[in-house]
Amino acid sequence: MIESTNQQILVHPCYFPSIATFAALVQEDVIWEANDNFQKQTYRNRCYICTDKGKHMLNIPIKHVGGAEGRQKYTDVELDNTYNWKKIHWRTLETAYRTSPFFEFYEDDIRPLYEGNDDSLFEYNLKTIQTIADCLGIEFPTEKTSRYEPEPGNYFDARFLVEAKKETPLKMEPYTQVFGERHGFIPNLSVLDLLFNEGPNTLSYLKSQSLDFLDV
Repeated sequence: MIESTNQQILVHPCYFPSIATFAALVQEDVIWEANDNFQKQTYRNRCYICTDKGKHMLNIPIKHVGGAEGRQKYTDVELDNTYNWKKIHWRTLETAYRTSPFFEFYEDDIRPLYEGNDDSLFEYNLKTIQTIADCLGIEFPTEKTSRYEPEPGNYFDARFLVEAKKETPLKMEPYTQVFGERHGFIPNLSVLDLLFNEGPNTLSYLKSQSLDFLDV
């Protein structure tokens, strides 16, 4: 486990990040990785919530480059707005969390993210994080990397948190979820699940979470 020092932790900006990622953001000094290549099947363009059917993925469609262009930088990835994903995501959130204790309290903060046009996935993700930070009344980290380092020397490398296929090992205190009686407690969903269910207690919950998982 890292100690709380002046050393920054290196993190990818994700779409409404997981509770583990947001706990790290709340407890430590974060710098955003802004010079890596985009990779599929990560939290860069997806998050998980809980619906009446259980754990559910919200996936943002992106414009894919192919052929000779090959890989593209994460910061160059554009959203595919030919598919009305914003409307579908918001409707899904409404259906899943309308009966949660604090959905109505925060919906006016969250809804604007599902209106209007956005082009950059990287910048859109930062907007989702800043919105949550504003809801929690915490400072939003703005520093970004200036170059890509496979093995960063000046930061604690927490970029593994972006990997959706790799479950982050963590002990998470259960909180009441909308469909908890049906599905049991589902840990480490998007921070939205925590916010809509716990409201003003969200920040205290995030501060109380152990960051032992950063030791992997």
